[in-house]
Amino acid sequence: MRTPLITREGYNQLKQELDYLWREERPEVTKKVTWAASLGDRSENADYQYNKKRLREIDRRVRYLTKSLGILRIVDYSPQQQGKVFFGARVEIENDEGETKQFRIVGYDEIFGRKDYISIDSPMARALLKKETGDAARVDTPAGSAVWYINEITYPDAG
Repeated sequence: MRTPLITREGYNQLKQELDYLWREERPEVTKKVTWAASLGDRSENADYQYNKKRLREIDRRVRYLTKSLGILRIVDYSPQQQGKVFFGARVEIENDEGETKQFRIVGYDEIFGRKDYISIDSPMARALLKKETGDAARVDTPAGSAVWYINEITYPDAG
């Protein structure tokens, strides 16, 4: 089960996507479907078939976003988080070989298309939660176990 948390920035992006799909793209695609349907034979009408398929994709995404936005809990930065890894933190870690990684811990709906974001539900995020700069975290994954050291913790919203 996914943790229903999201940053305010992530929530606003999902809301913008929903508004765009519902108010702009869906009406435009609906017009195209109506126009293509008026041409007659739909079985060989590529415009009709493509736009009908796109309309189904839009409707599926609109349903998902509507449902998700209703259950997601926005987590804003709080000064008590400073110095420890919590939801919304940007973290830099390093292993014994000197390999470093940087990422932000966010909700599941925010990680897509972002290489620098990881889900709060990932093994890495779970291992790092509540740790401080300098702490070691053992991360257990299907590929094995690894130890990472926390170099830096920042919060983008801290201002």
